[in-house]
Amino acid sequence: MVKDINMLKGILSESKGYYLDIKKKIIRNIGKLPAGSVKERIISGKKYYYLQQRNGNKVVHKYLGKDKPSNIIKQIQERKALKAELKKVNESLGIIKRSEGKKRA
Repeated sequence: MVKDINMLKGILSESKGYYLDIKKKIIRNIGKLPAGSVKERIISGKKYYYLQQRNGNKVVHKYLGKDKPSNIIKQIQERKALKAELKKVNESLGIIKRSEGKKRA
């Protein structure tokens, strides 16, 4: 019985280490990608593209050009996917923390 508990603690410890490592990698990758969204504006019949981001309470628009910025759109989608994965990793870490069953003093 004690051997089984020690084995489970070892598995939990390995899982926790794995998820913490993945969390660091995801956060590092999120930091490299642009936040916000790409907005298209039509001015005098011509299309212009802007990166829309929050800066505190303000919404800031950064001009990207007349051509559709496919690479930035792809990066923003990748960032959203990484944020969703980070949420799952945090949920898993929460489950591990609860299963460790730290006793209160």
